Amino acid sequence: MASAASNIPGPARHDSQGIPMHAPGRRLTTATNPHKDIHPVPEKSHVGPDIEAYKAAHSDTVGPHSDAWWAQQARDNLTWIKDFSIVRTGGFPSAEELKEDNPNPPSTLPITWFPDGALNACYNCVDRHAFKNPDLTAIIYEADEPGEHQYITYGMLLNEVCRVANVLKDMGVKKGDTVTIYLPMTWQAAAAFLACARIGAIHSAVFAGFSAESLRDRILDCGSTVLITADEGRRGGRSVATKVIADQALKECGDANPVKHVLVLSRTGSKTVAEQHFTPGRDVWWHEAVSNVPSYCPPEVMNSEDGLFILYTSGSTGKPKGILHTTGGYLLGALLTVKYVFDVHPGDKFACMADIGWITGHTYIIYGPLSLGTTTTFFESTPVYPSPSRYWETVSKHGLTQFYSSPTAVRLLRKLGHQHVQDHDLSSLRVLGSVGEPINPEAWNWFNEHVGKGECAIVDTFWQTETGSIIVTPLPGAIETKPGSATVPFFGIETEIVDSMSGKTLEGDNIEGVLCIKKPWPSIARTIWGDHKRFVDTYLRPYPGYYFTGDGAGRDEHGYIWIKGRVDDVINVSGHRMSTAEVESALLLHNGVAETAVIGTSDEMTGQAVNAFVTMKPEFSYDSAIEPALIKELVLQVRKIIGPFAAPKRIFIVTDLPKTRSGKIIRRILRKIVAGEGDQLGDLSSVAEPEVVDVIKQKVADSMSA
Repeated sequence: MASAASNIPGPARHDSQGIPMHAPGRRLTTATNPHKDIHPVPEKSHVGPDIEAYKAAHSDTVGPHSDAWWAQQARDNLTWIKDFSIVRTGGFPSAEELKEDNPNPPSTLPITWFPDGALNACYNCVDRHAFKNPDLTAIIYEADEPGEHQYITYGMLLNEVCRVANVLKDMGVKKGDTVTIYLPMTWQAAAAFLACARIGAIHSAVFAGFSAESLRDRILDCGSTVLITADEGRRGGRSVATKVIADQALKECGDANPVKHVLVLSRTGSKTVAEQHFTPGRDVWWHEAVSNVPSYCPPEVMNSEDGLFILYTSGSTGKPKGILHTTGGYLLGALLTVKYVFDVHPGDKFACMADIGWITGHTYIIYGPLSLGTTTTFFESTPVYPSPSRYWETVSKHGLTQFYSSPTAVRLLRKLGHQHVQDHDLSSLRVLGSVGEPINPEAWNWFNEHVGKGECAIVDTFWQTETGSIIVTPLPGAIETKPGSATVPFFGIETEIVDSMSGKTLEGDNIEGVLCIKKPWPSIARTIWGDHKRFVDTYLRPYPGYYFTGDGAGRDEHGYIWIKGRVDDVINVSGHRMSTAEVESALLLHNGVAETAVIGTSDEMTGQAVNAFVTMKPEFSYDSAIEPALIKELVLQVRKIIGPFAAPKRIFIVTDLPKTRSGKIIRRILRKIVAGEGDQLGDLSSVAEPEVVDVIKQKVADSMSA
């Protein structure tokens, strides 16, 4: 694809000042980067010229006059029904404001962006592009079977969205109501999201790999009266019993079940579902419902701070947190990060290989690309079905220009060999992205050499469900990259490395601490659904005056940020975050389990893996002969209660756990033992029964060698 001048904001202007040069190649070294190299801006990218231009542009987005920059970006990039006069209010509370006796607690001092403005997210993602160019492809739907794909135009998408919106209105859904979406990776999921946004309903999407129990909990928490699901899903050549799981979830809601209507997409045409898992009067087929309503539905006028969606993420207490994102700020953050992080221009074909059940799918499959008016991709399959060439066949077939995937997928494909890449035309690619967890340098270099051919920009992005959009990232053409480093803050983000014990900001370079953000940005989550105190306690109270990411981080001598991983009790497996408490709770439901401790350990393929230590009740008799069957039973229990991605890689059945004299389990010891560092346990004076440690070390050694 021919290069075009970039629209990255320059130091002197805040609209579309181009920075068309690229930085010269040069090699630097860093003490914190084991691979030493800084990768120069690739020739093929066309943004730039260098980090100094980035710094000048970034200062406009965080300085004392930054409101003017954000106001112009909001007006230039979004369509407003009612213009705003206020750019933002609120901030992160100080220690004084967080005091229990404060008459104006943080809950009364909300963070807002463009609070007196009004717009509609669906109109911004669909209507305005459909009116301008109805035949432009909005969605490339790459189905599970490689020979099946569809191109959905903006005109087609508008028609489907309006019809689904009218169906929801007929079901009694009103502005401010919640709708739960439990759909596989079909393009109609975008229509479901946007139909909710169109009528002002707040959607709560649940990953279709979650169990009935997980779906039940989320439905009950947000009180949805409508569930949108499918007969079945397809993934990796197999069918997924989506409707059966949904029915089980609704059954488990019992008398508290708020769902009155279920809209069912016929993905596979399953006769079994149609005949045995369809409840007349409650369940309605999608295709029948949309054919009986008008083809146009006017968009609801939404305040910028009205809720757009709830997305549940793991919490350290074990109870999932319903993260609430609002309309104007979130949409602007999604749009700008697609535009600048991925250097998107008219005619591009953007591909994020995530699932719509996660924040990455919300922001970089649906809202970001579509608000920008570009072509987005729905990929229903897996990287290895029917062969490890599937990703690259998809890139070549559709001429994709940006490719955003996870380190887990990259590591898997690297392991399977570059021969699966080399026979495919990947010349359309300009930007490669990584998301979900830090990418190790070996995978980064393989991605660069074999997929990008050394010519594509690689953006190793850091962000979270709570941040809404990318907050630390390289910018193609402006930031030279280092394998494993997320590099620099995005526009509007002021990062600080804070000492975890004192809470003091660490100055200078070559430092490590916890990553915090100084000031609110547009797409930050506003609250936890129904529990704002938990929001404050989780993100704002740990380090007053800052937003706490929960991640450790370092800053090297060139000012680049290195994400070190979670410092709380959250495990990240292939980009799927879950709390140790969730997994422990699932294991404790077994009638023989007395106590359990779950830890995350490094894993070559998935980034982290779940490891569990379990003690059994005295009355539960078992011996070594049945231990393998018992472990299998426990793994299946976690899969059933949480989902397959949470299944422990290893379960160690032990007689006791290392504890302090007050009874607290010392997980640090367990982590070191599993990591093969049993000889580096340090001071064990706090362990109530030190002999337990030796028993566990032997158990782990025996299990590892078996």
